Amino acid sequence: MKTKLYITTILMLVFTVLSATIQAQEDRNKGVIISALNGLHYSIKAGFNVGGTSPLPLPAEIRELKGYNPTVAISIEGNVTKLFNPKWGMTVGLRLENKGMKTDANVKNYRMEMLADDGGEMKGYWTGNVETKVRNTYLSIPILANYQISKRWEIKAGPYFSYLIDGEFSGSAYDGYIRDEVPTGEKIEVSHAYYNFSSELQKFQYGAQVGTSWKAFSHLSVYADLTWGINSVFDKDFTAVTFGIYPIYANLGFAYIF
Repeated sequence: MKTKLYITTILMLVFTVLSATIQAQEDRNKGVIISALNGLHYSIKAGFNVGGTSPLPLPAEIRELKGYNPTVAISIEGNVTKLFNPKWGMTVGLRLENKGMKTDANVKNYRMEMLADDGGEMKGYWTGNVETKVRNTYLSIPILANYQISKRWEIKAGPYFSYLIDGEFSGSAYDGYIRDEVPTGEKIEVSHAYYNFSSELQKFQYGAQVGTSWKAFSHLSVYADLTWGINSVFDKDFTAVTFGIYPIYANLGFAYIF
């Protein structure tokens, strides 16, 4: 008797869970259908950024890029698209992303503020090698116009706006010398020193984004985007670096379309 009651209880629980799951799926499908009828489509994107935070064009002070490592830079995005007609639409998204790199360069008369290994502060013009590490985390909002080239291909373009959640711009200078304060100042040989400009990074970033996507299946697409920062990553009153530095990254990944 107890066995029958136990089996009956288990079956009732299974039936209840299945019914709730089916109902939730039906509600979800109804919601997606209603949104589609109103020209709204939703997607979730996941990918990685490859690029650099760099001055453009490269200044004469940077003589040689000796090494480059894109590092691991992930992005996750949710967006909604409103179709105005079969060809044109507008996409608004919310993206959490990392933009980072590591570089090793040889420079000459490179404006620099740094600390020696013994803690002494140095300002002037550096000639030698510079290693730089950038790792910035942004919350970004792209606002894009999109155009359907065909049933599978789509192109998008528009501005994006970013807020810096966490940022790092640091590195080291080694095997060179610094001219104190001015290019003709006292020459000081330096084997190794380090710098950290993370506190000088701007909180707000804006730029342009262009991209394309290819629908591989009904709910899955592959995309490639290019984001190009318009304002420098550093505050306007920051003088240790004498030229603008901009984030330029390609974002590659997959999107699930609801």
